[in-house]
Amino acid sequence: MALTNHPASIPVHLASTSKKINASAKEAEGKLQSAYGEMTGSPKQQIQGKAKQVEGSALKAQENMKEGAKSVAKKIENVAGDLADKLN
Repeated sequence: MALTNHPASIPVHLASTSKKINASAKEAEGKLQSAYGEMTGSPKQQIQGKAKQVEGSALKAQENMKEGAKSVAKKIENVAGDLADKLN
């Protein structure tokens, strides 16, 4: 990938990874809370746990979409640069 060509993207990539880790932790927390709710017979805990799982999944999907958009933009930039070089 173009990380070596674009050093400014390295902190962005690490931030994205950090956000994905936090999202995974939120999902895991939700699974534990939901399981706790099942063991104790608490619908409230089950619902709150499921909500955290959904939140974690949504956060991961958001980060994946951001990375995908950045990747497409970089590819377009590269193609445009190659085309400009050919025209010169």
